[in-house]
Amino acid sequence: MKIIVTHDSPDMDAITSVWLIKKFLSGWDQAMLKFVPAGERFKNIKYQISNIKNPIEEMGEDEVIHVDTGLGPLDHHQTADEEISAASLTWDFIQDQRSKISEREKTRDQAVDRIVKVVVDIDHFKEVFWENPTADHLEFSLVSILDGLKLQKPDQNNYYTEFISEALDALLVEFENRIWAEEEIEKRGIEFETRNGRGMGFETVNDSVIKLAQKMGYVLVVRKDPRKGYVRIKARPESKVDLTLVFEKLSKMDPDATWFLHISKKMLLNGSVKNPKMRPTKLKLGDIIKVLEGL
Repeated sequence: MKIIVTHDSPDMDAITSVWLIKKFLSGWDQAMLKFVPAGERFKNIKYQISNIKNPIEEMGEDEVIHVDTGLGPLDHHQTADEEISAASLTWDFIQDQRSKISEREKTRDQAVDRIVKVVVDIDHFKEVFWENPTADHLEFSLVSILDGLKLQKPDQNNYYTEFISEALDALLVEFENRIWAEEEIEKRGIEFETRNGRGMGFETVNDSVIKLAQKMGYVLVVRKDPRKGYVRIKARPESKVDLTLVFEKLSKMDPDATWFLHISKKMLLNGSVKNPKMRPTKLKLGDIIKVLEGL
């Protein structure tokens, strides 16, 4: 049997380490999870590993990996290095076990790298250096959710691990989309100017480009979905952009399409997963950008 051992009341570092092993270490996806008091080892069996760099120990008929406890290869508590944690040690070990990876896996690995980097910072309490660290929106982070779960459901180690692991699955997809969006902005984004500032247009299925481009300072962003033909136009909330005239002009140019102008006048939609009855526009992205440039 394969067994992963970590400490009671697991933190983000411990849970991320478990998640990494189950998700990426070949043959360990169904491993059993055991919890011990922090610093201790499974059944208090003395450390007998033959290769200090290999964390897999043979204990009778079982294969056991300790993470974030037991002072083995995947426990960082024997060092003061703030650039590593159990998660980073675990991820390094997993990567060392593989040979070739596909292009798709390269993007995934970049996403995992970034997740692990955040976990390392959190494990060393560096969130106190984040911008406005007392802001309420930070309570929506996985760290705060985990803290809340421990108050809501005391002494349920397996539940914490399963819940946060599922969240990490979703976070991995989001990071992959983020990396894809960064590449889209760099290589395929069409910049244009308006009286209110810079805009950017895309023809892509990745909706993440809109929010990311706005975070990068673009006042106006438009995306056309090449598969469904839908168009989304959004302006930054603090901008002086009013999309009313754009709405009126596009409605005249393509009256058969369904256009929805948000009450804020900063969002104009033609098609949405929230309303599949909307009819997509026949206008090309370039035509829409020309209208926006005259805004």
